[in-house]
Amino acid sequence: QVQLAESGGGLVQAGGSLRLSCTASGRTFDISSMGWFRQAPGKEREFVAVIARSGGMLAYKDSVKGRFTISTDNMYTVYLQMNSLKPEDTAVYYCAAGNIVTQTPSLYDYWGQGTQVTVSS
Repeated sequence: QVQLAESGGGLVQAGGSLRLSCTASGRTFDISSMGWFRQAPGKEREFVAVIARSGGMLAYKDSVKGRFTISTDNMYTVYLQMNSLKPEDTAVYYCAAGNIVTQTPSLYDYWGQGTQVTVSS
């Protein structure tokens, strides 16, 4: 089993920045990729960004390209730097870990508990 713990959420004004962190523990050698997803009230969970263990492969949701940056130090901790935040970025952000680099939530094996990000206008 792998346990994921997110941190770094909070309340920020539009145009501000936040940095989310996700630390993995347990059977971390099972992990090949880690991703960030988000879910706003009344909406489905959606892909935000994903990175491979090596850091060599990554992808972003179109609406966050140029504003968000995903990175990893050693696949034990993954970060999501969020700049130029907009009210529509408000959601609960979830960290996920799995064996393939994918934008599909159901293909991830492990999930964190989520951290709230609120962007005020």
